[in-house]
Amino acid sequence: MNAERIVRIVAGAFVMLSLALGADASPIFVSKYFLFFTAFVGFNLFQSGFTKICPLNNILARLGVKGGSC
Repeated sequence: MNAERIVRIVAGAFVMLSLALGADASPIFVSKYFLFFTAFVGFNLFQSGFTKICPLNNILARLGVKGGSC
């Protein structure tokens, strides 16, 4: 599995989890402040599309995962 695919999986999982923890209608609701984490992940995805700077991609490269241009 390449780095780009891992980044997409992790970002999707973080968004789904933070929405589940931050949405009032969720059975595992904790706090509405988890929605800030959703916005943070979305902003990171947005800026990486323009700058090609992706923190998770950098971490994965240091761990030896090949490929991906987040």
